[in-house]
Amino acid sequence: MAVSPHRRILVTAALPYANGHIHLGHLVEYVQTDIFVRFQRLRGHECIYLCADDTHGTAIMIRARAEGRGEREVIAEMRAAHLADFAGFHVGFDHYGSTDSAANRRLCGEIWRSLRDRGLVVNREVQQLFDPKAGVFLADRFVRGTCPRCHAADQYGDACEKCGATYSPADLVDPVSTLSGATPEVRSADHLFVQLEPLQGFLREWTQTSGSLAPQVANYLAGNFLGEPLRDWDVSRPAPYFGFEIPDAPGHFWYVWFDAPVGYIAATEEWAAARGGTWRAWWQRGGANAPPAEIHHFIGKDITYFHTLFWPAMLETAGLTLPTKVRIHGFLTVNGEKMSKARGTFVLARTYLEHLDPAALRYYYAAKLSGDIDDIDLNLDDFAAKVNSDLVGKVVNLASRTARWLEGTGLAATYPDDGGLFARAAADGDGIAAAYEDCDFARATRLIMAAADRANAYVDAEQPWKLAKAGPDSAARLRDVATVAVNLFRQIVVYLAPVLPTLAAETGDLVGGPIRSWDESREPIVGLPVAPFKPLAARVDPARIAALVEAAKPSPPVAAPTPPAPPSTGAAPMMSDPAEPLAAEPLAAQCTIDDFAKVDLRVARILAAEEVPEAKKLLRLTVSLGGEERRTVFAGIKGFHDPAALVGRLVVVVANLAPRQMKFGLSEGMVVAASGAGATGVYLLSPDSGALPGMRLH
Repeated sequence: MAVSPHRRILVTAALPYANGHIHLGHLVEYVQTDIFVRFQRLRGHECIYLCADDTHGTAIMIRARAEGRGEREVIAEMRAAHLADFAGFHVGFDHYGSTDSAANRRLCGEIWRSLRDRGLVVNREVQQLFDPKAGVFLADRFVRGTCPRCHAADQYGDACEKCGATYSPADLVDPVSTLSGATPEVRSADHLFVQLEPLQGFLREWTQTSGSLAPQVANYLAGNFLGEPLRDWDVSRPAPYFGFEIPDAPGHFWYVWFDAPVGYIAATEEWAAARGGTWRAWWQRGGANAPPAEIHHFIGKDITYFHTLFWPAMLETAGLTLPTKVRIHGFLTVNGEKMSKARGTFVLARTYLEHLDPAALRYYYAAKLSGDIDDIDLNLDDFAAKVNSDLVGKVVNLASRTARWLEGTGLAATYPDDGGLFARAAADGDGIAAAYEDCDFARATRLIMAAADRANAYVDAEQPWKLAKAGPDSAARLRDVATVAVNLFRQIVVYLAPVLPTLAAETGDLVGGPIRSWDESREPIVGLPVAPFKPLAARVDPARIAALVEAAKPSPPVAAPTPPAPPSTGAAPMMSDPAEPLAAEPLAAQCTIDDFAKVDLRVARILAAEEVPEAKKLLRLTVSLGGEERRTVFAGIKGFHDPAALVGRLVVVVANLAPRQMKFGLSEGMVVAASGAGATGVYLLSPDSGALPGMRLH
């Protein structure tokens, strides 16, 4: 596969929702996309990777309300968490935006005007599910029930994962609100719709003939949607709703699936503006683009029709570039089953990073991803075996067994005869590149590991460890064998660089400098120094996997100690409390109500809790008093409370206590707790349910 002329490629992954943390299922897509982008850059193409947080909708609004803070505070916190998780797995975005940006609001308005100008927007009253407990109309994704077509249980309110049917949430059998657990009520509300039937001819032609979709996806759309008139698309939601209010329809807000894909363009605008460019150079049809830009979307199969029907309809109406490829992947199962919190297989990205190497998961996903829409399984035993066999036993082993003999002399001045091994692997480069281009990373890794097998067979046959013991007479041959092995190792790492960027960087430090081009796999390197070898990969320890699974399980609720039952007297018992605490610490002198009023006791929420390593009794707490008010408080509760279990808990703080400079930092208040004679711990005071951060105790 010869390198094609220079390409301009814009790549997106689906926008993660700002109401939850990244988990291993999400990472299938972001790692897959990152590998594709790194491959294109290694081939010399201009390739940008754009993403953003999907920030709007009912769930964010409800969460913010429950936590007593603003929606934008919630999404800012989640943005930081998402970016940290992505960085931990070496997922490198060129720009990471937000659908709540000014650019996205403006671009939504431009596309909306295009739809209006085409006469595609209509207004109609609809029956919509309303959560009487939460007090909001329910978006499709926040209703679950039984599919009206195939009767599969626990399906979302817009589409069935089992049979692929789409429907209105009101069509579900036995619907339940996922926000409150309440049974929704049917209420009437005005909604705005985009008529898709006038675009059906365009959609039929684009989905079936453009080559943008895999054949099975095109067939699915033809059989399930395009064989009958398309229903109008409901694109608005009534207040209350966190999102963009529609400029020409006060009181109506764009549904999240209208503004979310526009976020791809908004992220492009923000990225381009920082470089003195414009988003139109990537998304506008015609013009002076040379060569024309390619648009590649990576998504999961659960959002197929949003990206293959609604989104192309929006782009076509606005006269913008249609996707070159919509690359759709399946779901992740763990040990052959859906991810489960109870079994410890619903694993957050952060939990994984605390136990295992992210490179191991990147490689395992690559070895499983074939570019089709089938689900992939993370079998934990196979995960350990494959990573240990391939990365440690085959790839890194090549360098660990031979590089040390080149530390003093460096590589041979001319490349020795290797029986055609390097040339054969170089010839495989076209097939490996074609597999990467098709997102068939499983095929690419098979070809790469075949080259690793041949290289290891060479080392086994030459037995450099014996040459090293043979003395000066074998020194030249030892250097030749090690030169071949290290070159074959580096060639393999060039091919693996899109999957394992950290290994590629460390290999460059070992020999040859940074890996920057696919063409570095075509010619061996000679006469260069070799740095002292450092471990490049660690074996996956089954004990660490077991610890990961255990850490992912939900913590069992801690039951409060049950007080001893009073002796039975036949009459209603009087409560009898021990006298020791009061005797040990008698009541203080009386104070007036004016004295008491000076102490400002407030409800606060613990946002973060961590041990102070150099202090025996202190935990460092970050608490919220509501809105943007934050305090750092050092509390003497270490050893009595698990820091992780404190996060999210409501407590009472003395909010107007003068700050105290301590050895470990500035303490800006006091958390109210109880302790004393006869106590076995320090007991934090918690307000009754319904209290909110910032409320004053009276």
